[in-house]
Amino acid sequence: MKKLGLGLLLLALLAVGAGALFQEQIGKRLFASAVETAVARDVLGDLPDGIHVALCGSGSPLPDPTRAGPCSAVVIDGKMFIVDVGGGAVRNLGLMGLSPGATEALLLTHFHSDHIDGLGELLLQRWAGGGRTSPLPVIAPEGVTAIVDGLNAAYAADVQYRIAHHGEATMAPTGAGGIAKPFVAPQGQEQLVVYDQAGITITAFSVGHEPVSPAVGYRFDYKGRSVVFSGDTVKMATVEQACNGCDLMVHEVLNAEMVGTLEAAFEKAGRKRLVKIMSDIPDYHTTPVEAAKTAKAAQAKMLVFSHIVPALPIDYLEGYFMEGVSDVYDGSVVLGKDGMLFSLPANKNSIEQDDLL
Repeated sequence: MKKLGLGLLLLALLAVGAGALFQEQIGKRLFASAVETAVARDVLGDLPDGIHVALCGSGSPLPDPTRAGPCSAVVIDGKMFIVDVGGGAVRNLGLMGLSPGATEALLLTHFHSDHIDGLGELLLQRWAGGGRTSPLPVIAPEGVTAIVDGLNAAYAADVQYRIAHHGEATMAPTGAGGIAKPFVAPQGQEQLVVYDQAGITITAFSVGHEPVSPAVGYRFDYKGRSVVFSGDTVKMATVEQACNGCDLMVHEVLNAEMVGTLEAAFEKAGRKRLVKIMSDIPDYHTTPVEAAKTAKAAQAKMLVFSHIVPALPIDYLEGYFMEGVSDVYDGSVVLGKDGMLFSLPANKNSIEQDDLL
């Protein structure tokens, strides 16, 4: 019995050793295969002609394990435009197969930290990964110059390290950082074209996010298709007018009742500062029902919610968050999640949905 026991122990040890050896070999093969697949992935090159909107971040400043900070990527004719760039969004772009190096321009709706705190990473990744020889245009209302210049200064040492390490042929000094492209925010019902090239038109319009000012939304037009981004705002007629039958409306949303529950919990816990913050934030955002009313009035063909407040860490909460929306808008409504892709083929009426994560 003792010999049998020793034999079984030896076999078990051999099996463990063999398993470890095979695990290393399997791991090497899996890693090589995954790397080859990821490197060969070309989402931009595979997209057909039209407007494509990818949610690189559908969250807010509140912690959410499933959502990065506010960010939308708009791909048109191989060019990628980014609307706002919150924390974690740039890494999402990489996971989605959308190279930050392909970014044609960044558009900022306003200067709240959660809409710009991924900017430094975007500037670096566009330069390092895209082989760019000119800085990233950052299109935004007046005030953007100080932000871009500040980040350029903050990353100045890092830029020099990378040039010294990789060489100017790989890291062209002229391509580092960003260049501000400020515009005077439109007033009232006015709209302003901020980009008009190769059949792509981007129009800015004012929204209400007081005390944050200026604050704008954007409309993209290309080959008969249109997308509107509300930016952070209360319910505004300017969003309706900018859409005016648009194909896709991407609107920020805050569920005031759920935020009220957070406020009550903080009150009970004696966290007065957070009670004040929770009581303040509903007054400069739009509820899901209000956004649905905007979409109905604007005759938007599809409504996508983004900048989700509060966090929805489990799917079970989604019904509660969306309560009442279907009562006021009978179009297609999507609760945005990171990685979602909406494709609007040129000169057609369809909207196709996919997931890049």
